[in-house]
Amino acid sequence: MAEPVTAPSPESRALGRLYQSKGERYDGAAQMGMVALRSLEDENESCSSEAPGVSYESVDAGGAPAIWVTPAGPNVHGVIVYLHGGGFRVGSPTSHRKLAAHFAKAANSHALVLHYRLAPEHPYPAALDDCIAAYQWVIHRGFKPNEIAIAGDSAGGNLAAATILRLRAEGAALPAAAVAFSPWYNLKNDLPSMESNDAKDLLVHKAALHDMAAAYAGKHSLEDPLVNPLYADLAGFPPIFISVGSDETLEDDSVHFSEKARKAGVTVELERVAGQQHVHVLMAGRAPEADTSIQKAGSWVSRHLT
Repeated sequence: MAEPVTAPSPESRALGRLYQSKGERYDGAAQMGMVALRSLEDENESCSSEAPGVSYESVDAGGAPAIWVTPAGPNVHGVIVYLHGGGFRVGSPTSHRKLAAHFAKAANSHALVLHYRLAPEHPYPAALDDCIAAYQWVIHRGFKPNEIAIAGDSAGGNLAAATILRLRAEGAALPAAAVAFSPWYNLKNDLPSMESNDAKDLLVHKAALHDMAAAYAGKHSLEDPLVNPLYADLAGFPPIFISVGSDETLEDDSVHFSEKARKAGVTVELERVAGQQHVHVLMAGRAPEADTSIQKAGSWVSRHLT
């Protein structure tokens, strides 16, 4: 497992400053309800630059709204089903459109950025149901499973894994590859980095995660493998690329999942990026660490889609 060895760039530190500045605004928005929180989260779109040469189409992906992303140029191949983060409660294609566009360009693939249903209005399994329906929609659009990757960040990384696990349980053909940026797999929030990185992580803390996990899981156990993929049997899981920052409280989610996947015979690449905050790839087009991680993830996808 490679250790992070380089200092964070000045450009990447802007994400930490943004997280700090949003703290008080999040507190105020919380008193105004979910509409205000979701509006504030959509401002994450400003973190990324526009990816030139990309077109967008609004689509209905099996009953859920989504954005279909297409890079310009020849030989665009396959599709990335992209599941945004936001603690299962906030986030949308708006907040992650630019990030997904950079990722699609790096892979030279289409991307489907899904607007799955959110908690607390729609607890588990609503979001997962939407992800399954979107995967089936992509297949009905003419793509074969070996031309599909499933990816996500934070809570979206959890949903990407859960989608694969449920497809496997249902006997469906699995996607060719998976990608996770700063995934939140362990909804019990009890791994060592939750405490050891708490002072360094400028956004994600245990108390807030506890509330988000409760809102999403509802009456379901936090040890249900489709809620908490760290409790899953990962045999047969497709090759997965995972990227996480060394300053994240969720760092160990990536480390433990990677170790468990390798023991199950899964091909895994774990990238730990020095000094980076949660979902550092949100700085796509603006920070070198984000661009490097996206290029690695894009290459991973393009290598595994056939």
